[in-house]
Amino acid sequence: MGLSTITDNLDVYVEGFVGTVTLTALGAAGALALGTALAAMRVSPVATLRAGGLLYVETLRNCPLPVLVVLMAFGLPKLGETFLWSFFAYGAVAIALYHAAFVCEAVRSGIGSVSTGQGEAARSLGLPFGQVLRLVVLPQAFRTVIPPLGNVLIALTKNTSVVALIDVTDITNNTELIINDTVDPIFAVLGSACAYLLLTLPMGLLVGRLEKRAAFAR
Repeated sequence: MGLSTITDNLDVYVEGFVGTVTLTALGAAGALALGTALAAMRVSPVATLRAGGLLYVETLRNCPLPVLVVLMAFGLPKLGETFLWSFFAYGAVAIALYHAAFVCEAVRSGIGSVSTGQGEAARSLGLPFGQVLRLVVLPQAFRTVIPPLGNVLIALTKNTSVVALIDVTDITNNTELIINDTVDPIFAVLGSACAYLLLTLPMGLLVGRLEKRAAFAR
C-alpha cells in the first residue's frame, strides 16, 4: 500500500524507464535527421522537392500519432516479409516519422531567420545550394531554434507513451502492468509520473543552458 507500491515494483519501473529512454533516443535521432532533410526540401529551389516536403509535413502533422503507430504495427506486415519488424521497431520508427514534421518546421523557421545576404555571398563564391545550406545556413539556424527543438524533444519523450497501445515495454505499459497487480493504482500512476519527470525536467534545464550559450555566441 502507498509508497510500497512504487518500491516493491521498482524493477518494473526501471525496465520501463530504459525502454522509454531507448525509444526517445532512437526517435529523436531519426526525427532530427529526417526533419533537417525535410527542412532542406522546404527551402529548396526545386519546386518538386518543396511540394514533397510540404505534403509530408501537412500529412504527418495532421495524422494522430496513435493512428500512425497502429497502422505501422498492423499494416506494414501485410506488405511482405521485408516489414516484419518487432513492435519496438514499429514504435520507434512511427515516433521518428511523426516528430520529423515538427522538427522540419522548427529548422525551417531557423533557416528563415538567417540573413539572405550570407547565402548570397556563399553562392557568389560558387558554392552550390547544398553546401550553402550545410556550411553556412544550417549551423546558424540550429543556434536560433534550440528552444523549439527542445520543446519537440520533450513532447517526443512524453509521446513515447503511445507505444503502450502495441504492448511495447515503456514506462506507461509497465505502469499498466503494475496497476493490474495492485490495490493502490494512484501510487502506481504517481511512480509513472515521477519516472517521466526524471526524463523531462533535465531536458528542460539542458535546453535552457544551451539557449543561453547560443545567445552568448551570437
